[in-house]
Amino acid sequence: MTIQTVDPRALRDAFGAFPTGVTVVTANDKAGNPIGFTANSFTSVSLDPPLLLVCLAKTSRNYATMTGARHFAINVLSETQKDVSNTFARPVEDRFAAVEWGKGSAGCPIFSNVAAWFECAMEQVVEAGDHVILMGRVESFDNSGRNGLGYARGGYFTPILASKAVSAATEGNIELGAVVERRGEVLLLGDDILSLPTCDVDDGNPTEKLQEYLETLTGLTVSIGFLYSVYEGKSDGKQHIVYRASVSSGEPANGRFLKPDALSQACFRTSSTADIVARFAMESSIGNFGIYFGDETAGTIRPIPSKGIRS
Repeated sequence: MTIQTVDPRALRDAFGAFPTGVTVVTANDKAGNPIGFTANSFTSVSLDPPLLLVCLAKTSRNYATMTGARHFAINVLSETQKDVSNTFARPVEDRFAAVEWGKGSAGCPIFSNVAAWFECAMEQVVEAGDHVILMGRVESFDNSGRNGLGYARGGYFTPILASKAVSAATEGNIELGAVVERRGEVLLLGDDILSLPTCDVDDGNPTEKLQEYLETLTGLTVSIGFLYSVYEGKSDGKQHIVYRASVSSGEPANGRFLKPDALSQACFRTSSTADIVARFAMESSIGNFGIYFGDETAGTIRPIPSKGIRS
């Protein structure tokens, strides 16, 4: 896609391919009231002097307060704080009632149980298109050692969930599967009986194996996304790990893309495949995805909300 024909939504999705951490930026308004918002446009800038930056949309309700603040803080959320991210991404009036926090030396709100925090003096406000860049000079900070909360391609991810999924499958034969999505459609194999693309794996990196298989199958460039289902197949004795994946444009060499919400009467190779496709159709419609842990008939879904990151 050339810049002359750029679609803002497509550009935002492309930017979203880069995994980031998730932060809540905090400050105080002129009356001394705490304000805060979720942002993933944060990066370190310099060690000497100690500088960092975060980007803020000019349309943000916090624009006037943040650009006029003398100090602000960056709270790097830990992997257990998805609810905090969502709270500060929505127009909730009393956001701070939902989180445990205290004041830093400059008075900025500092959250408990974060991966790290930085309290900064405003160094510079830089114009940057439809955003401004808030450059901060770090005056105090702390690093808890907790893992940070991740965000990429419209969804949260956490290191703990990924490690649990892989360890859950180490004791049996592993079958890797993928919900390969493109523009709201899912790649399915077969004509009368439909199935998701799957491959067996004995060793090696599962995502690399799956990517190699999918690219050979489709003849397209494949990007492996987040875990989607981890379950024990009682009928086949296998451990199943299913990922979400996306592909480049073009017709696949095998399979076809179909709208999942139009497949309620379709015949699938297994009941678990039918359940995965039906769940994906439902979750796509509301914009909230989860990871299923269990077996073919019963399990739990851990929600991984896909909406909420804004600056």
